[in-house]
Amino acid sequence: MADTPVEYIKHHLQNLTYGKLEAGYERFDGSVMSETGWTFARSAQEAADMGFMAVHVDTLGWSIAMGVLFLGLFRFVAKRVTTGVPGGLQNMVEISFEFIESIVRDGFHARNPIIAPLSLTLFVWILLMSALDLVPVDFIPTLAQAMGLEYFKIVPTVDPNATFGISIGVFALTIFYSLKIKGAFGFAKELGMNPFNHWALIPVNLVLEILVQIVRPFSLALRLFGNIYASEVVFILIALLPLWAQWTLSVPWAIFHLLIIPLQAFIFTMLTIVYLAQAHEEH
Repeated sequence: MADTPVEYIKHHLQNLTYGKLEAGYERFDGSVMSETGWTFARSAQEAADMGFMAVHVDTLGWSIAMGVLFLGLFRFVAKRVTTGVPGGLQNMVEISFEFIESIVRDGFHARNPIIAPLSLTLFVWILLMSALDLVPVDFIPTLAQAMGLEYFKIVPTVDPNATFGISIGVFALTIFYSLKIKGAFGFAKELGMNPFNHWALIPVNLVLEILVQIVRPFSLALRLFGNIYASEVVFILIALLPLWAQWTLSVPWAIFHLLIIPLQAFIFTMLTIVYLAQAHEEH
């Protein structure tokens, strides 16, 4: 899979990328593209040369798979819910509902039927995607190589494209509800008159408030990405150690990681609720 520790680490952190290469492009194996076309990257340099329109197939695939798992699992439980003593799966789903209901009730005081389902979706979806980090680091890449795929990352939240995609969606919702609840004039007034409530300081207020708005999706995305990425790197480094050291270190780190995963999902969800609550404040 890789000859040196550096190559091993780079290999496990490289996405399966599908993109367009121009005619005449010399590929990693020495072949030359006879015509412009879409193909899978065979090296990190090829992935970089594919540019902005390239697609991380593994990130998209596992993100969709975890979304389908979430929807299917909760629908399965909803169809078979009992009024008596709940089973383990129903109990887990009910705890998730009650947990999200409590934080939405405490943090969101306006009326919007979308906020609770959105919060539940974000929490469980991020939880499932990040939990893939607990799969042994060599398992999926080895299977992928047996299928002829050079690269294959399993954890979507280790890809900043995924975390930024979710955070930009949340950011778009905050802007949408700010305009819907306050109106264009009210939203503009909020940006221009905070934090200093004086007309002479409107330019300063605009700069500060616009920066706050822009920083929000970055903070959401990078916080989630950074924590899960760091955990994945530690798992990869442990996999480079002798077998006895792997068992000694990987189990404690996996147990600690069981705390990181729900914590990061909770922080992302909680901040989303806070941002949307602020967007609904008419004053």
